[in-house]
Amino acid sequence: MAQATLLVRHEVEDYAAWRSVYESVDGLRKEHGCTDAEVLVDPADKQDVYVLHRFPTLEKAQTYAGSNELREAMGRAGVKSAPRIEIAVEA
Repeated sequence: MAQATLLVRHEVEDYAAWRSVYESVDGLRKEHGCTDAEVLVDPADKQDVYVLHRFPTLEKAQTYAGSNELREAMGRAGVKSAPRIEIAVEA
């Protein structure tokens, strides 16, 4: 089974507040099998956040992306609108 990468882009109200919540849910990522994570921001707008999470399988990435816990954390983190979430697998 090919490794999957979850790509998330969202605008946040305050990057520092968002990052605090992001760090606090590291256990949730690990619980869903996340093996690697990266956070990037638009150099012109630090409130425009890109997140890449790697999972051992497509199913684990999909389960994490659809979890209620993730949605709740995004709400607490100040995500301003619906995030753009995509999943890609190794070719």
